[in-house]
Amino acid sequence: MTKMNNTQLIERAFSVKKRFLRMYKAANAGHIGCSLSCTEMLVFLKFGWMKSDDSLILSKGHAAAALYSVLAEEGSLTEADIETFYQNGTVLCAHPPVNKIKGIPFATGSLGHGLSLSAGMALASRLKRTERTFFCVTSDGELDEGSVWEAALFVAHHRLDNVIWLIDRNMIQGIGRTEEVMALEPLNAKLRAFRFFVAESDGHDFASLDLAKKACETSAARALPKAIICKTVKGNGISFFKDTVDCHYLPLKDSQYELALGEIEANYRETLSRRELAS
Repeated sequence: MTKMNNTQLIERAFSVKKRFLRMYKAANAGHIGCSLSCTEMLVFLKFGWMKSDDSLILSKGHAAAALYSVLAEEGSLTEADIETFYQNGTVLCAHPPVNKIKGIPFATGSLGHGLSLSAGMALASRLKRTERTFFCVTSDGELDEGSVWEAALFVAHHRLDNVIWLIDRNMIQGIGRTEEVMALEPLNAKLRAFRFFVAESDGHDFASLDLAKKACETSAARALPKAIICKTVKGNGISFFKDTVDCHYLPLKDSQYELALGEIEANYRETLSRRELAS
């Protein structure tokens, strides 16, 4: 797959957001903020970084609608598939299913397992002498789970340099702010102590994500597992949801849906305009 430039990635992210907002509204479902915080990360991985035989594990499976929308952009899902989101008999459940959709190798959403799954796949790839990279996206609240740190120890011990772990660092989890529920900082130092190469990025900015990618490709990072702390905003782009705990659960009312679409489009056009002025 030909890698997209930043303008194409911005356009693709806008399309992804429009689709999953429509999905959430039709289903009267929550987890909108979780999807908005990782949209650019997922778009960048699929269309700006991953090779065709690489794997993506969305460990924060409650953002499934964002992943389904990205897969629809890729062509792995049809718009007819998308219309079944949350419906009886669908494979597009509230969390990613198992063995149902190309591009989703494991069912996730019971938090704390994605990095372990990625570690197992990465070790198997090494034993088979295949050149594959395994990308794992976790939430930051998920880091409260001991299984995440057990997986990190395993990855570091085996020096699984084909694991790239992206942390959606939006500072909010289901019941409050991460630093009030169970403080994670200094997260960078902890990951370095676990012998990861650590990069940091603005998780909503494709140029910043690309810099983190380049950092992971340097000689200093090459032989180490990689972790990218992606600084994000939960509910990004929607004024009444942005940086709130409510956006983790609440669905959109009719008036909110129209306002959200308008704000997402305004942000999209502003981002393109800034890019054109910068060039």
